[in-house]
Formats: sequence, C-alpha cells, structure tokens
Amino acid sequence: MADGQGPVCVSVINMKGGVGKTTIAAMLARYSASLQPFRWGYSTGLNLKTLAVDLDPQANLSQSLMGEYGYRGFIESRAPSIVEIFKGYQPPTPSNPSPDPLNVDNVVHSSYGHGGDRVQVIPSRFDFSDNLIESVKPDPRVLARIIAENFKDKDLVLIDCAPTESVFTRAAYHASRYVLVPVRPEFFATIGFPLLKESLDNFKKGNPTHHIDVIGIIINNAFYDGGNDGGPEKRRAMNEIYEEAGKNGWHIFENELPHSRGFPKLMRGDFDRLRNALDAFPHFAEEFFERIGLS
Repeated sequence: MADGQGPVCVSVINMKGGVGKTTIAAMLARYSASLQPFRWGYSTGLNLKTLAVDLDPQANLSQSLMGEYGYRGFIESRAPSIVEIFKGYQPPTPSNPSPDPLNVDNVVHSSYGHGGDRVQVIPSRFDFSDNLIESVKPDPRVLARIIAENFKDKDLVLIDCAPTESVFTRAAYHASRYVLVPVRPEFFATIGFPLLKESLDNFKKGNPTHHIDVIGIIINNAFYDGGNDGGPEKRRAMNEIYEEAGKNGWHIFENELPHSRGFPKLMRGDFDRLRNALDAFPHFAEEFFERIGLS
C-alpha cells in the first residue's frame, strides 16, 4: 500500500500512565497486518507493512509482539535495540573487538505468529533511558532519520511512548504525523491532557514546518461486559474528557473499547476465547485506519 511517500507515522502517547497505550499499539499493529488473532475470522484485508517502535523502557510492546521466548532470546543474545539506534553504532562484542557502524537490519525483528514478517519491531530494553541519558545526549531527530532512510517501504509506523516528557518524546514527535491519545474514563482522566498539549505546542513552535496533529482520543476500559456502563463516575469523567478535548480541538473516536480480560491475554500471546475483545476492537481499528487514510 506504500505509495512512495513513505509510511504514515503515529505516536501512541498520554502523559498519564495506565491508560492502555501499549495494548492499543500492539493490537493496532496486529490488526494492520491481519495477524493472530484477527486472521481467525477477523482478517482485515489491510495486510499493511507495519513497523512498531518501542520507546518505553518497560519494553512491554516488544515483549508482546516478539513473544515471551522471542524477547528472551533477544535479551540473551544482546542484540542491538532502540538504544543502539540513538547511539548510532554497535558496540564491541566477544566476536568483534571494535565498534561497528549500525546495521539497521540487525535492530529489526519480526513479530511472532502467522504472517509475522508483515509486522517488524524495533525493540526496547529495560536499561533504555539510563543507558542513554547517562552516557550521551541523544539527538531527538535520529529516529525520524532512521525511518526516512530505511523504512520508506512501510505503510504504517506505530511508536509506543513512555508517559513522561523527555527527549524520547520529542524523538517520537519528529518522526510522527499523528498522535493517538488513549484515556480511561476515571478520576484524573484528563490530568495528562494539559501536559500533552503544552508538549505538542512547544514542539510546534520549535519546528514550524512539521505538521503533527492529534488524530484522536480513544476511550479505553469504557464499560464492562454484561451491561455495566461504568455508572456516575464514568459519566463525570466523560464530561471532563469531552470538555478538555473540546478546548484543544481534539477528536474523540466514536468507537470505545470495553474492559475485557481478553486484552491482557492477547498481550501475553494467548489467543483462546477472546470473543468480547475481538468483537470490540475491529470497530475502533476501522475508524482509526480511515482517519489516517489507510482503510
């Protein structure tokens, strides 16, 4: 589907943690390529060539898309990761006594499962932030250059961001055309919105020719199976979300995601008995891909 202009790049971010951004990024990556579980009767037909970039030191996106054994093998092999992307070189190894120029092919890993070659991952490591901040001042434009120089054949790039303002947040902005904001309808739901708005505004002031927009807010854990709509607390939180989104001119996706035990199972790679999760997610995904022009 890539038209020669390169992939659509989307950062998944909220300055508040615990909102499900990594789960949503992983699910969108799998849906984009019709990977398990969506190929089991839920194939999208998109078959997009997707790159997932893990900018969170917790590395949950990496573990989900690479699988438990794939990620464990990656760690044990000490293969290059997002750390080396920012450093710009591969350090000496037992078999190579000197630093080497970075070979991006060595940093990219395929997602596990049927058709996993359509989703590739630049994984994170637990020492991501400490390793870089303590040793070198990262260039926030590195990730954008890597994508521009090496991944023009992709259709979609999804960047999973940590819930904090940092040089890595700015790196995600430099690489992205859009920002997707997951939120849960709960007390303090919008606490991260002003921080995100300020962060984006500051970035735009410093980069006036860069077009980056919030593609929308996705309401996650919006209701429970069995008819529980969240009650008065959800309604209060939703009012706050709509008020803050209106102030900023941010779109709210029509399709919400429910609370479901299926989503944690999917992150673990367990694709059994996921009907509730699979019934809900494609509706949001279709709306998302239509808004970014990849439907």
